[in-house]
Amino acid sequence: MTTLRLLLFAVFGVATAPAQSALAAPTLRVYLLAGQSNMEGQACVDLDHEKYYNGGRGNLEEVLSREQQGARFAHLRQDDGAWTTRDDVFVWYRAGGERMKVGPLSIGYAVYGGRNHFGPELQFGHVVGDAHDDPVLLVKTCWGGKSLFKDFRPPSAGGEVGPYYKRMLAEYREALADVPARFPRLAKYRPKLCGFVWFQGWNDMCDATGREQYADNLAHLIRDVRRDLDAPALPVVVGETGNADHEEFRASQAAGAAHKDFRGNVTFVPTRAFLRKAEDSPNVTHGHHWFGNAESYLLIGTALGDAMLGLTKRRR
Repeated sequence: MTTLRLLLFAVFGVATAPAQSALAAPTLRVYLLAGQSNMEGQACVDLDHEKYYNGGRGNLEEVLSREQQGARFAHLRQDDGAWTTRDDVFVWYRAGGERMKVGPLSIGYAVYGGRNHFGPELQFGHVVGDAHDDPVLLVKTCWGGKSLFKDFRPPSAGGEVGPYYKRMLAEYREALADVPARFPRLAKYRPKLCGFVWFQGWNDMCDATGREQYADNLAHLIRDVRRDLDAPALPVVVGETGNADHEEFRASQAAGAAHKDFRGNVTFVPTRAFLRKAEDSPNVTHGHHWFGNAESYLLIGTALGDAMLGLTKRRR
């Protein structure tokens, strides 16, 4: 290469480097939220039938009418009373594995039709959305009544791989491929998987084999998800089945997240303190669904989000 060409290369190479850097794709932060019915979303928004919903006690409308909770969660409502819709946090959810629910974060991303329910994604999305300058996509992959030891059984646990483990990964990949069509303004963003939230346990708790294997199966799940999604140090948050009065099982959930090789990138979130009384909740007979209490789900989503941020900050 001649001296002149070398000089031109040096000049224009240096000159164009910032421009090339400026053309790098912006980041879309992605969080995978998985589990069973309580991840699907059972919190009541405004249902208040006296017989079927306990007159609305513990629904979102009633919770926000209280002074302390109303102030803490004021961001969920606009000044005109309409439910807040974020323009920087989005949700992709194939409800029940069939009905698509996609769009900006607000109420209504639950397994039921309409906008009368929500799940942990609501407050989780607000917490992580407030912490990031980049847009956020929450991918919900959850189905009611599913166990870890059978339905979500991870490959390294041995035996037949659970069909919902496969569906969880398939829906996650579908969601990413779906971004340009479902969220056109995000089409030029580069998806980056930033965390995995696991909120499940009731079915395993009700089965002797599920209880016995849970700690090991949870560890297998974390390792396998990281391997299959090519994210070896993926931050993982495990939510306690705190609505269950089974201390031994809840301890096994904590143990599954506490392996020494998970130190610093997996955390267990206790939720027992968020359980509210049946008589103060919409669904007085649904203890398996936190009695449908909106405050419970708001506190769970907040705790899961705070825990995720705690893990991601350690990685910076």
